[in-house]
Amino acid sequence: MGRVFFFTQKRLNYSIFYKKNQLLYGILNIVGGSLKTKKVKLKLKPNVVKYLKVIGVLLLIFLVCFIFYRKQISNITDLGYSEIAAKKILFDEDKEYILTVKENKTLNAALETDFYKAKYLKNYAKINFVDHKNLIKNINTLLDKGYSNSDVNIILSHGDDNDVTEFSKRERVRYLEEFYEFSYAKLKYYDRYLAYTDSTGEDEKTTVIHVNLNMDKTEYDDAVSVDKFGYDMLVNKFHALDNGFEVVDLISVPMDYSGGEEYKANRVAITALTQMFEAAKVDGLEMVVNSAYRSYDDQLELIEFYRKWYGDNYVNKYVARAGYSEHQTGLAFDIGSTSSKVFADSKEYQWMQENCYKYGFILRFTKKAEGITGYKSEPWHYRYVGKEIAEYIHTHKITFEEYYAMFLVK
Repeated sequence: MGRVFFFTQKRLNYSIFYKKNQLLYGILNIVGGSLKTKKVKLKLKPNVVKYLKVIGVLLLIFLVCFIFYRKQISNITDLGYSEIAAKKILFDEDKEYILTVKENKTLNAALETDFYKAKYLKNYAKINFVDHKNLIKNINTLLDKGYSNSDVNIILSHGDDNDVTEFSKRERVRYLEEFYEFSYAKLKYYDRYLAYTDSTGEDEKTTVIHVNLNMDKTEYDDAVSVDKFGYDMLVNKFHALDNGFEVVDLISVPMDYSGGEEYKANRVAITALTQMFEAAKVDGLEMVVNSAYRSYDDQLELIEFYRKWYGDNYVNKYVARAGYSEHQTGLAFDIGSTSSKVFADSKEYQWMQENCYKYGFILRFTKKAEGITGYKSEPWHYRYVGKEIAEYIHTHKITFEEYYAMFLVK
């Protein structure tokens, strides 16, 4: 009985499976038939097939060429050239030369502009790049006038874009090396250099330094205006403080260092002065501030005092006019010794010659430098300029004027 039931049940399951699959096959046949009825065979005309093949071949050729082109551009840009320059290089007849030059900023700049001249290709490659707006235009003008590559390099390195543009307008200058062997010579002062050396007979180096310092002008009358405070500011007979000049961070000098007198100066300068005086004490020496900041009006009063007692001749030689005194900067100090009335004869003076630069100070007016500072020797007058400048001046045994002429004139 059980076996009969098993076979009956099994037949029933097969019957159900068959019916389900039969239904499924039926659906598939219908869909398949439908798809077959919708399938359309497209038969193209021979001419159309021919055209399509040609288009395909052309597209393939274009793709290969484009890939090759981009590879060539990439090879050039990898050398440091811009995309614009690379496109010109790729189709230039001197491409091989340019590729041997490899990266060249001046050449790249030339190729990027409309001022590029193929005849100056090799010149561009040998001229040092400077970031000037009219670089290539000015190079072309200078080369057109007969300047050599080295001449152009000299001109570009001694002026800004405006200086070079103006210089390129003039007739060719034949002896650039006379003044421009010095890195601090200014292109814009060329005529002043010529005039000064002709009138004074000074050598080229002295001429460049003096003109950079405005010493070819009339002292006091043609002074450069100084309107901003700075530890590297220059104030002398050719550089005057502007009427609106203000000292930064003016505070009182500690009474322990001023002999009980009330003096003021710049905070940074006072801090350095304090450290210097304390270091001198360790060596058994003691110094005192005899004068520091003086306002414009204070300087006027001082001038009248000396004029009353010593006369105009003394004032003109030894006393700075109001607006031309370093004391008005808040960075200058007159220093004395507590053990000697004559500072130049004291041990403190000797100590200062050997150590003041370590704290950012320089002896401002020496006997040897009277011709360039414009003032008589003042062994007691010290100026804060910062450690870096003070060390350079001490090491190279030059004046602050010379340092300023070489590194700070704009």
